[in-house]
Amino acid sequence: KVEVAVPQRGERRELVEHALKNARETMGRKLAETSAQQKLLEALAQAFGIEKKLRRVEVYDNSHIMGTNAVGGMVVAGENGFSKPHYRTFNIQSQEITPGDDYGMMREVLSRRFARLMKESDADEPPVTPDTDQPEAADTMPAWPDLVLIDGGKGQLEAARVVLDELGITKVPLVGVAKGPDRDAGRETFFIPGRAPFK
Repeated sequence: KVEVAVPQRGERRELVEHALKNARETMGRKLAETSAQQKLLEALAQAFGIEKKLRRVEVYDNSHIMGTNAVGGMVVAGENGFSKPHYRTFNIQSQEITPGDDYGMMREVLSRRFARLMKESDADEPPVTPDTDQPEAADTMPAWPDLVLIDGGKGQLEAARVVLDELGITKVPLVGVAKGPDRDAGRETFFIPGRAPFK
């Protein structure tokens, strides 16, 4: 049995009013953050010449300790900001990769990620447009990325492009991001296949 109490006066009414005020403020902040995030994604798509709406952006980077303990990482962002439940790490398993071979590590990470994605989604490519007949919950993250950012310059980007080509994936935009001098934020160089590098 459920009992609904609606306090009319006193301390309990004040408590309900305070909870309502907090809920309104939280909702306002959430809507403002979502709007700001959508504007950032729109600007990102425009900067990279991507015509479709960005709903899932995947960022890949590799790390190792002087050639040992090699790990690849995938960070995911979408309309609600960074999505930590979708982050992944990949322990580099191949014995054929020379210690410290960043290109080989990137090839293994992307091969594993996209081969699994193709298997799980029963599709060789991302859907061209989302299924508009099915309403999508605000917190739903699509399985396929709308953009893949690779931490690295031309070499890392080329390694990524080769992997996707071998898997037959042609509709996922790739961008390589090379850090600026002294790793200064805001001075990165971007590499996109078929386009001149730009800052």
